[in-house]
Amino acid sequence: MKISVDELAKLINGTIEGPEGRFVEKFAPIEEADDSSLSFVANMKYGHYLYTTQAAAVLVPRDFVLEKPVHPVLIRVDDVRTTLSALLEKFSQVENRKTGVEQPSYISSTARVGKDVYIGAFAYIGDNAVIGDNAMIYPQSYIGDDVRVGDGTIIYAGVKIYSGTEIGKSCILHSGCVLGSDGFGFAPQEDGSYRKIPQTGKVIVQDHVEIGANTTIDRATIKATIIENGVKLDNLIQVAHNVEIGKNTAIAAQAGISGSTKIGSNVAIGGQAGIVGHITIADGSQIGAQSGISKTISEKDQKWFGSPAIEYKNAVKAQIIFKKLPELYNRIQVLEKALKKLDVSQDNE
Repeated sequence: MKISVDELAKLINGTIEGPEGRFVEKFAPIEEADDSSLSFVANMKYGHYLYTTQAAAVLVPRDFVLEKPVHPVLIRVDDVRTTLSALLEKFSQVENRKTGVEQPSYISSTARVGKDVYIGAFAYIGDNAVIGDNAMIYPQSYIGDDVRVGDGTIIYAGVKIYSGTEIGKSCILHSGCVLGSDGFGFAPQEDGSYRKIPQTGKVIVQDHVEIGANTTIDRATIKATIIENGVKLDNLIQVAHNVEIGKNTAIAAQAGISGSTKIGSNVAIGGQAGIVGHITIADGSQIGAQSGISKTISEKDQKWFGSPAIEYKNAVKAQIIFKKLPELYNRIQVLEKALKKLDVSQDNE
């Protein structure tokens, strides 16, 4: 996509400083950019690249002070990272936009498909499914019966969405994720076997949610597993049945959340964290990577780390003490030997 620097600046409410008439066609890191590139300086430790880069234009903070002349046009903005994010999203939407139905694919006669939708080859759209306007469903995706897909949602190749699942507007589901599979519900029997508990609920994903590759979200036993607005899930996450995840929560790869747990809003959970079932995590909690959460967290906006997890500052202190254990053990052995010698000398007196 080719656009003039002047048009670009108007689009992002930026202020131009430098020569007119330049165009940009792509994004590039500042140290690798050429005369058709738009680059950025969000971290001032990279500011020195401004004086050597060949970029056509560079996004910089409004208060950035130049030390000497530069080649690129400067576009001064309030927040470089937020502006860059918005531009990348806009360019990506334009470049990757597809419409139409590829063949072979299957769309049930009772399904409702909105305007300007893309459905890739070998996709399956089940009975009474509803696909919103401008949605994009890539090849080999399965959309089960009675599924709802909101306007502008993107479903990448190989996604499997079981019946009854509801997905909101402007969501992104990456390849291989599975929504609505049965929760892990089994009743132990007297003979040692397990009787399957039917999982008759569904999954509800609200608006502006992103779900990473190969992440799985199980349907509820009776009601719904709920992912609220703005949640961001990384790859390879397991969300069990009846879980509720509050708005704008972010969870990193390989985390596991057991059944019926309720996670608050604006929570951050690190990679490989494990959370037991039937507990509540307070709003604003921050849980470190590989932490094990075994009980309810009631205090809002606190940091937790370790397995079992404890308050972050105490966890750091405990780690320091743990590192010193060999030294402390050696000191105790020395003291014990000294005490034995002292006891022997007293006995000989």
